[in-house]
Amino acid sequence: MSFISAALSAAAALTAAVLRAGEKPAPMPVGGQAVIEGVLMKGYRRWGLAVRKENGEIVTESWPVRTWGGRWAKIPVIRGVVNMIDMLREGFRALSRSADLSLGEEEEMTARDMAVTVLVAAVMVIGLFVVLPVWLADLLKQRAGLSVFWGNVAEGCVRGAVFVAYLAVIGLWKDMARILAYHGAEHKTINTYEAGEEVIVENVMKHSRLHPRCGTSFLLIVVIVSIIVFSLAGGGSALRRIVLRVILIPVVVGLSYEFIRAMWRLGRVGRLIMALPMTFQYLTTREPSPEQAEVGIRALEEALGQKFSSETPEDKQ
Repeated sequence: MSFISAALSAAAALTAAVLRAGEKPAPMPVGGQAVIEGVLMKGYRRWGLAVRKENGEIVTESWPVRTWGGRWAKIPVIRGVVNMIDMLREGFRALSRSADLSLGEEEEMTARDMAVTVLVAAVMVIGLFVVLPVWLADLLKQRAGLSVFWGNVAEGCVRGAVFVAYLAVIGLWKDMARILAYHGAEHKTINTYEAGEEVIVENVMKHSRLHPRCGTSFLLIVVIVSIIVFSLAGGGSALRRIVLRVILIPVVVGLSYEFIRAMWRLGRVGRLIMALPMTFQYLTTREPSPEQAEVGIRALEEALGQKFSSETPEDKQ
């Protein structure tokens, strides 16, 4: 994999991990994310990774879920940031490992390579979702004579539009389109499992590729919360506002996380409120092939430490 491809994949993983910090709180059966030619699943006690190699073989790995943060991980708002960091850490680990396994590379990324990749991804994310929206919103404020508050509203809308455009564009990239299909396989597998059905390829393929706990739905909440938080931070020069927005990202993530928790505790009403944000998943998922669904099943087996079925797509032919 080229450095540019790795950086783009890392940027997508970074964005997804930040958004995924808004997943439903415990008890949560499983969660996960797509990686290169594979799926990462999180069970109660361990992570499960399944990747399809170039020769068609599916390889699996697992490692224990390590909780950290101590009492901080239980404090409202702060726990959302802790969760985000955890997803970033494990997501990048799985992304790096999936590249090694799928491409048959013998050497893993060094700490320096990983640091450079993360730095490039962070710069891309900050540039697209902080600097660009501030700049475009300033242009709009100057031309329309908007107040500070409405300027922040415009900035939030621009940020949302940039993100939607970003998802649409990267979905056109062939390698990323395959990752989005594995994202769909992850959702379909979890939907099958949570429906209490036998987790086999045939059943997985029948389910929706949308899932109510997907971090993509976090986007709309982040946009709304960022408008409020950034408005309270006040105005000033573009540089001041950019720096403040970067510093306040953990606050926005933490507050958004608490909102998501509250919505899912409301049951049917909360699900109704979150129905619109779920539509964004049509941009971050693709319909998977049976072979990709099989990978999702193997990842879930590793995460839960149990075997569902020995059936493969070839068995159905």
